[in-house]
Amino acid sequence: MESERVQDLRRSYTQGNLEEDSMLAHPMDQFDLWFKQACEASILEPNAMSLSTVSAGRGTGLRTVLLKGYQEEGFDFYTNLRSQKARDIQDHPEVSLLFPWIALERQVIVQGRALLLDRAEVDAYFKTRPRESQIGAWASRQSEQIPDRGALENAFQAVRDQFEGQDIPTPSFWGGFRVKPSTIEFWQGRPGRLHDRIRYRLEPSHASQDHWIRERFCP
Repeated sequence: MESERVQDLRRSYTQGNLEEDSMLAHPMDQFDLWFKQACEASILEPNAMSLSTVSAGRGTGLRTVLLKGYQEEGFDFYTNLRSQKARDIQDHPEVSLLFPWIALERQVIVQGRALLLDRAEVDAYFKTRPRESQIGAWASRQSEQIPDRGALENAFQAVRDQFEGQDIPTPSFWGGFRVKPSTIEFWQGRPGRLHDRIRYRLEPSHASQDHWIRERFCP
Protein backbone atom coordinates (compact mmCIF):
# COMPACT_ATOMS: atom_id res chain seq x y z
CA MET A 1 0.00 0.00 0.00
CA GLU A 2 1.36 3.41 -0.95
CA SER A 3 2.10 5.79 1.92
CA GLU A 4 -0.25 8.40 0.43
CA ARG A 5 -3.14 5.95 0.69
CA VAL A 6 -2.22 4.98 4.25
CA GLN A 7 -2.25 8.58 5.44
CA ASP A 8 -5.69 9.05 3.92
CA LEU A 9 -7.19 6.27 6.02
CA ARG A 10 -9.23 8.11 8.63
CA ARG A 11 -12.70 8.30 10.09
CA SER A 12 -14.52 10.53 12.53
CA TYR A 13 -15.47 8.95 15.84
CA THR A 14 -19.06 9.83 16.66
CA GLN A 15 -20.56 6.91 18.59
CA GLY A 16 -20.40 8.32 22.09
CA ASN A 17 -18.89 10.49 24.76
CA LEU A 18 -17.55 10.02 28.25
CA GLU A 19 -18.44 12.30 31.16
CA GLU A 20 -17.15 11.98 34.70
CA ASP A 21 -20.57 12.29 36.34
CA SER A 22 -21.95 9.40 34.28
CA MET A 23 -19.17 6.98 35.22
CA LEU A 24 -19.40 4.46 38.05
CA ALA A 25 -17.41 5.00 41.23
CA HIS A 26 -15.32 1.81 40.98
CA PRO A 27 -13.38 1.21 37.75
CA MET A 28 -14.12 -2.52 37.75
CA ASP A 29 -17.84 -1.74 37.74
CA GLN A 30 -17.27 0.61 34.81
CA PHE A 31 -15.23 -2.09 33.06
CA ASP A 32 -18.00 -4.61 33.67
CA LEU A 33 -20.51 -2.26 32.03
CA TRP A 34 -18.31 -1.66 28.97
CA PHE A 35 -17.35 -5.34 28.68
CA LYS A 36 -20.98 -6.41 28.63
CA GLN A 37 -21.72 -3.78 25.99
CA ALA A 38 -18.81 -5.10 23.90
CA CYS A 39 -20.25 -8.62 24.16
CA GLU A 40 -23.74 -7.40 23.23
CA ALA A 41 -22.27 -5.63 20.19
CA SER A 42 -20.99 -9.02 18.94
CA ILE A 43 -17.41 -7.78 18.73
CA LEU A 44 -15.05 -10.57 17.67
CA GLU A 45 -13.22 -11.84 20.78
CA PRO A 46 -14.30 -9.04 23.17
CA ASN A 47 -12.07 -10.64 25.83
CA ALA A 48 -8.93 -10.33 23.68
CA MET A 49 -6.39 -8.05 25.31
CA SER A 50 -2.87 -6.98 24.45
CA LEU A 51 -0.41 -7.77 27.25
CA SER A 52 2.75 -5.70 27.46
CA THR A 53 5.72 -6.89 29.52
CA VAL A 54 9.35 -5.93 30.03
CA SER A 55 12.36 -7.98 31.11
CA ALA A 56 15.92 -7.10 31.98
CA GLY A 57 17.54 -9.07 29.15
CA ARG A 58 14.99 -8.94 26.33
CA GLY A 59 13.41 -5.52 26.67
CA THR A 60 9.73 -5.06 25.93
CA GLY A 61 7.28 -7.71 24.77
CA LEU A 62 3.73 -7.52 23.43
CA ARG A 63 1.19 -10.20 22.56
CA THR A 64 -2.55 -10.83 22.60
CA VAL A 65 -4.02 -13.08 25.28
CA LEU A 66 -7.59 -13.84 26.35
CA LEU A 67 -9.16 -12.50 29.51
CA LYS A 68 -10.63 -15.45 31.41
CA GLY A 69 -12.13 -13.72 34.42
CA TYR A 70 -12.33 -10.41 36.22
CA GLN A 71 -13.44 -9.21 39.62
CA GLU A 72 -12.71 -6.33 41.96
CA GLU A 73 -9.18 -7.64 42.51
CA GLY A 74 -8.19 -7.62 38.83
CA PHE A 75 -8.00 -9.36 35.45
CA ASP A 76 -7.15 -13.07 35.00
CA PHE A 77 -5.40 -14.93 32.19
CA TYR A 78 -3.69 -18.31 31.86
CA THR A 79 -0.48 -19.42 30.18
CA ASN A 80 2.46 -21.80 30.16
CA LEU A 81 4.62 -20.67 33.08
CA ARG A 82 7.77 -21.31 30.99
CA SER A 83 6.59 -19.00 28.21
CA GLN A 84 8.32 -15.74 27.41
CA LYS A 85 5.49 -13.70 28.91
CA ALA A 86 5.65 -15.65 32.18
CA ARG A 87 9.42 -15.26 32.34
CA ASP A 88 9.07 -11.54 31.67
CA ILE A 89 6.58 -11.25 34.52
CA GLN A 90 8.94 -13.12 36.81
CA ASP A 91 11.62 -10.52 36.00
CA HIS A 92 9.30 -7.54 36.18
CA PRO A 93 5.69 -8.05 37.36
CA GLU A 94 4.52 -4.57 36.32
CA VAL A 95 2.49 -5.00 33.11
CA SER A 96 -0.02 -3.22 30.87
CA LEU A 97 -3.23 -4.48 29.28
CA LEU A 98 -5.15 -3.00 26.35
CA PHE A 99 -8.69 -3.91 25.31
CA PRO A 100 -9.08 -2.56 21.73
CA TRP A 101 -12.84 -2.31 21.19
CA ILE A 102 -12.40 -0.35 17.97
CA ALA A 103 -15.88 -1.18 16.64
CA LEU A 104 -17.30 0.80 19.58
CA GLU A 105 -14.60 3.48 19.23
CA ARG A 106 -13.38 2.52 22.70
CA GLN A 107 -10.26 1.34 24.46
CA VAL A 108 -9.52 0.32 28.04
CA ILE A 109 -5.91 0.55 29.20
CA VAL A 110 -4.79 -1.08 32.44
CA GLN A 111 -1.53 -0.73 34.32
CA GLY A 112 -0.85 -3.01 37.25
CA ARG A 113 1.05 -5.84 38.84
CA ALA A 114 0.71 -9.47 37.71
CA LEU A 115 0.41 -11.99 40.53
CA LEU A 116 0.33 -15.79 40.23
CA LEU A 117 -3.04 -17.41 40.76
CA ASP A 118 -3.15 -20.22 43.30
CA ARG A 119 -3.27 -23.82 42.09
CA ALA A 120 -6.87 -24.34 43.17
CA GLU A 121 -8.03 -21.56 40.85
CA VAL A 122 -5.80 -22.83 38.05
CA ASP A 123 -7.05 -26.41 38.39
CA ALA A 124 -10.69 -25.29 38.51
CA TYR A 125 -10.29 -23.30 35.30
CA PHE A 126 -8.28 -26.03 33.51
CA LYS A 127 -11.16 -28.48 34.03
CA THR A 128 -13.47 -26.13 32.06
CA ARG A 129 -11.23 -26.02 28.98
CA PRO A 130 -12.18 -28.03 25.89
CA ARG A 131 -10.27 -31.31 25.77
CA GLU A 132 -8.25 -30.26 22.73
CA SER A 133 -7.14 -27.12 24.58
CA GLN A 134 -6.11 -29.26 27.54
CA ILE A 135 -4.06 -31.46 25.21
CA GLY A 136 -2.54 -28.38 23.60
CA ALA A 137 -1.42 -27.07 27.00
CA TRP A 138 0.61 -30.26 27.49
CA ALA A 139 1.89 -30.50 23.92
CA SER A 140 3.09 -26.94 23.36
CA ARG A 141 6.33 -25.95 25.04
CA GLN A 142 5.35 -22.36 24.59
CA SER A 143 8.03 -19.97 23.26
CA GLU A 144 10.48 -22.83 22.53
CA GLN A 145 11.83 -23.15 18.99
CA ILE A 146 10.71 -26.21 16.99
CA PRO A 147 11.91 -27.53 13.60
CA ASP A 148 8.51 -27.47 11.85
CA ARG A 149 4.74 -27.69 12.27
CA GLY A 150 4.91 -31.47 12.20
CA ALA A 151 6.83 -31.55 15.48
CA LEU A 152 4.00 -29.73 17.22
CA GLU A 153 1.31 -31.95 15.69
CA ASN A 154 3.25 -35.08 16.66
CA ALA A 155 3.52 -33.84 20.25
CA PHE A 156 -0.23 -33.16 20.27
CA GLN A 157 -1.01 -36.67 19.07
CA ALA A 158 1.36 -38.20 21.63
CA VAL A 159 -0.43 -36.39 24.47
CA ARG A 160 -3.82 -37.38 23.06
CA ASP A 161 -2.73 -41.04 23.04
CA GLN A 162 -1.23 -40.77 26.54
CA PHE A 163 -4.47 -39.56 28.13
CA GLU A 164 -6.94 -41.50 25.99
CA GLY A 165 -9.98 -42.53 28.02
CA GLN A 166 -9.00 -40.55 31.11
CA ASP A 167 -9.24 -37.03 32.53
CA ILE A 168 -6.36 -34.73 31.64
CA PRO A 169 -4.63 -33.20 34.69
CA THR A 170 -3.34 -29.64 34.84
CA PRO A 171 0.32 -29.52 33.78
CA SER A 172 2.65 -28.45 36.58
CA PHE A 173 4.18 -25.89 34.20
CA TRP A 174 0.82 -24.27 33.37
CA GLY A 175 -0.82 -21.56 35.47
CA GLY A 176 -2.42 -18.16 35.57
CA PHE A 177 -1.93 -14.55 36.55
CA ARG A 178 -4.17 -11.88 38.01
CA VAL A 179 -3.30 -8.33 37.01
CA LYS A 180 -4.10 -6.14 40.01
CA PRO A 181 -4.64 -2.68 38.54
CA SER A 182 -3.13 0.58 39.77
CA THR A 183 -4.67 2.63 36.93
CA ILE A 184 -7.52 1.91 34.50
CA GLU A 185 -8.12 4.34 31.64
CA PHE A 186 -11.34 4.48 29.63
CA TRP A 187 -10.96 5.99 26.16
CA GLN A 188 -13.88 7.04 23.97
CA GLY A 189 -13.30 8.34 20.44
CA ARG A 190 -14.70 11.78 19.66
CA PRO A 191 -14.85 14.01 16.53
CA GLY A 192 -11.84 16.14 15.65
CA ARG A 193 -9.55 13.75 17.55
CA LEU A 194 -10.70 15.40 20.80
CA HIS A 195 -11.13 12.00 22.39
CA ASP A 196 -12.29 11.47 25.97
CA ARG A 197 -9.70 9.92 28.28
CA ILE A 198 -10.71 9.35 31.89
CA ARG A 199 -8.35 7.48 34.16
CA TYR A 200 -9.03 5.89 37.52
CA ARG A 201 -5.95 5.98 39.75
CA LEU A 202 -5.66 3.85 42.87
CA GLU A 203 -4.79 5.75 46.01
CA PRO A 204 -4.64 3.68 49.22
CA SER A 205 -6.69 5.38 51.87
CA HIS A 206 -5.91 5.77 55.54
CA ALA A 207 -8.90 3.56 56.34
CA SER A 208 -7.11 0.53 54.79
CA GLN A 209 -9.56 0.52 51.89
CA ASP A 210 -8.70 1.17 48.27
CA HIS A 211 -9.71 4.59 47.02
CA TRP A 212 -9.99 5.39 43.30
CA ILE A 213 -9.53 8.92 41.93
CA ARG A 214 -10.92 9.90 38.50
CA GLU A 215 -8.83 12.20 36.31
CA ARG A 216 -9.35 13.52 32.76
CA PHE A 217 -6.44 13.75 30.31
CA CYS A 218 -5.94 15.44 26.97
CA PRO A 219 -6.10 13.02 24.03
